[in-house]
Amino acid sequence: MSADILDGRAVAAAVESELRARVARLASAPRLAVVQVGDDPASTSYIRAKSRAAERVGIKLAHHHLPAGTSLAKLEALVEQLNSSEHGLIVQLPLPDRLEPALVRIAPERDVDGFHPVNLGKLLRGEPALRPCTPAGIMELLERSGHSPAGKHAVIVGRSNIVGKPLAVMLTQANATVTVCHTATAELAHHTRQAELLIVAAGQPDTVAPEMVRPGATVVDVGVNRTAAGFVGDCAPGVAEVAGALTPVPGGVGPMTVAMLMANTVAAAQD
Repeated sequence: MSADILDGRAVAAAVESELRARVARLASAPRLAVVQVGDDPASTSYIRAKSRAAERVGIKLAHHHLPAGTSLAKLEALVEQLNSSEHGLIVQLPLPDRLEPALVRIAPERDVDGFHPVNLGKLLRGEPALRPCTPAGIMELLERSGHSPAGKHAVIVGRSNIVGKPLAVMLTQANATVTVCHTATAELAHHTRQAELLIVAAGQPDTVAPEMVRPGATVVDVGVNRTAAGFVGDCAPGVAEVAGALTPVPGGVGPMTVAMLMANTVAAAQD
């Protein structure tokens, strides 16, 4: 038996259609600024995908591309300028460590990536805020595909600030019972086999093998790993023969992350 596919592209297209209707009712198009430092190929690819999505939705995206040697002062000055002129603002990650202090200079109401400490604090308290895009996209995909986490035992493999930690909060607020695993978890397979909903965000191919999955479980593969054979997720290929439902890589979580960035931008423009 092969798992049902949780089609992130199809769900993202539905989200974009709804956003186009919201944008059409605004007095002017939402404005999104994307700041890139250096020439990381993956970052350039991600920005290209964001630009295409923005065009489809009706968002005006401005790409500010700075050289790798940009100083912290120059980056912070640009962030402050864009805080005043744009509805949404992201500084594309990864950034050199010396430049990371600029991230907290993004105004929380412009932080459409949802990473600002103020927005993360509001998320933890259950207050309205711009939410991190990948966890929000996972939640949207689950709900719209008929796999609500309510009442389920969810296991997350990965505890990053970008995915694992905020997703644990969102799942708890959606009435799931949540276990968070990580690189120091002993007997990982013991935990993953108990999951009715398994989210794998470890950043390493073959982190979860078929024998580590509860038969019929819903599996969300967040990983995007570049290999000689192309892009693969964090789950081994055989997981598709055990799971009841599975996100593909590519075409699963990735499109939903971009769709949630667009949704955050439209929300920021409406506030």
